[in-house]
Amino acid sequence: MLAFAHGFGGGDSAEPSSMHAARLRPFSNARRRGTTVVETAFVLPVFLIFVLSLIEFGHALMIKNMLRSATRSGARLGATDGNSSSAVEALVKQKLGAVMDPELASVSVKNAQVYDGGGTTPTDGQAIEALPAMEVADADPRQLFLVRARIAYNDVALVPMPFMQDVVLEGQAFIRHE
Repeated sequence: MLAFAHGFGGGDSAEPSSMHAARLRPFSNARRRGTTVVETAFVLPVFLIFVLSLIEFGHALMIKNMLRSATRSGARLGATDGNSSSAVEALVKQKLGAVMDPELASVSVKNAQVYDGGGTTPTDGQAIEALPAMEVADADPRQLFLVRARIAYNDVALVPMPFMQDVVLEGQAFIRHE
């Protein structure tokens, strides 16, 4: 009986104990607002970095796809008779002008007959870049050539990063002259 008088008994007491009342009282709004501000301060920067990284990655992929598309168009132009390497390079730069400053891109037309020889072929970017330049107007029928475009990532990045200074985006297309 004494337990019921002090509020420590079963739930049949008419008055709730002070311990139960303290547990049932909601948090004050000021205390909850402080918790929300602290949670936001921790989560918001991480979330924004994640979202901005996705945007930057998508932009880099768009530039890379545009480089590939422009070099394919240039290669198709160069494959036909009557076109020069300078016309191919101009077309590639014109196509790239839709998404970036085309003067920042390096466009070249290379002789790729080494791939027809059956020996060791260049596989990395430096070896491909070392292939000899060629004039497509002087190309023999069925001669393999390469149109290549390169640009430094930081030249087209939305937010250039110092640790990305050595990254180069490139596109290339191989085709035979008709």
